Amino acid sequence: MAKISTEAKQRYFEKVREYKQRADQYLAREKTVLASIQSEGNGASYKRLVLADDRLNLASYFLLLNRISVSLLGVKNDAFLNDARKSCYQSVIFLEEVVTNLIDAPFSDYSDHLELIADFHDAHRFEMARKLGFTIQSVEDDFGDNSKWKWSFVELEARYATITKNLINLRTVIAGMDPRVEGYESRVAHLSLAKELLQRAADRYREKYELSTLRIDDFKLAIAYLASLRRIHIMLGETQNAEVIKKKIDVWKAKMETDEKKAQQKHPT
Repeated sequence: MAKISTEAKQRYFEKVREYKQRADQYLAREKTVLASIQSEGNGASYKRLVLADDRLNLASYFLLLNRISVSLLGVKNDAFLNDARKSCYQSVIFLEEVVTNLIDAPFSDYSDHLELIADFHDAHRFEMARKLGFTIQSVEDDFGDNSKWKWSFVELEARYATITKNLINLRTVIAGMDPRVEGYESRVAHLSLAKELLQRAADRYREKYELSTLRIDDFKLAIAYLASLRRIHIMLGETQNAEVIKKKIDVWKAKMETDEKKAQQKHPT
């Protein structure tokens, strides 16, 4: 490894100091907002949306600091990468507090949460979902394929899928699917993204089960994400797609039950 020059180190520490100050400002503001949320009514959900967005901005700062380290020092900075990962998780937590973390559930189970953010327009919801996904993917990319966090990202991606789905007001979205209604493009794109992410979450949990954990809970989550996707197909009147997913669920359930029986025979209680 080439020796790092004094000049490179100096430039690095100057950049770190600059962006760390900005990061500290975000964290200080977050602390103040969280303290005020305790006494808020409807405004609490909107404040959490802002905090979630701030956390994504914070993650981008940590990613930038890591890239500065790579550029000037020639090495990754795992501490900054881990801070970026944690900020993504905190953003997810704030959003789950707004729209819930329910995966396969009727819309009526969480519709009251969406009523509290009725003025958060469809286009902004889609932008939030895209920004969250982009930031998570950026963190994964910077960690690299052989990261120790490889399988933990399956959970983060899946929670992102749930949030993307739960940000959609399924009670009003059908009426908004008329091309003449403002925001049509973003609603179509948001629904498409939600379906894509739910399928990916199912596949990734199945992959995690088969290649890493062999934990039935992971298989159950894979099936839950398929079931959630099927709900959307049914709601949109996409009967053929819903039937395809149903058949896939049946196959996966049969495989899971077989694996459970084998595990019980191998390790009887």
